Amino acid sequence: MSVIITIWVQGDPRKLEEYAGSNREEMQAIVDSAKGHGLIAHRFYGADGQIMVIDEWPDEQSFRSFFEENQNRIGPLMQSAGAQGEPGINVWTKLDTGDEFGWSG
Repeated sequence: MSVIITIWVQGDPRKLEEYAGSNREEMQAIVDSAKGHGLIAHRFYGADGQIMVIDEWPDEQSFRSFFEENQNRIGPLMQSAGAQGEPGINVWTKLDTGDEFGWSG
């Protein structure tokens, strides 16, 4: 069963969008690498002074392999957004509660 990975860091969502808009090829190279490691889904979200990534991966090791291989790309991306400190990374597994809605499957 797949896992959800969340990455949270303090930073400026607008700066991240500006970086992404000016560096589309680099952003695409990162996501292409992630796809090569099995990435199922990916989104960035922002709130006041916060950036969060929500990904779905086939398993934790696929994410870890991608993340380690792409540190030299991910670091500058986060620095451009004014990221402060180490990111908080969590691995989430689906719980069987019987009340699912949406996200077919």
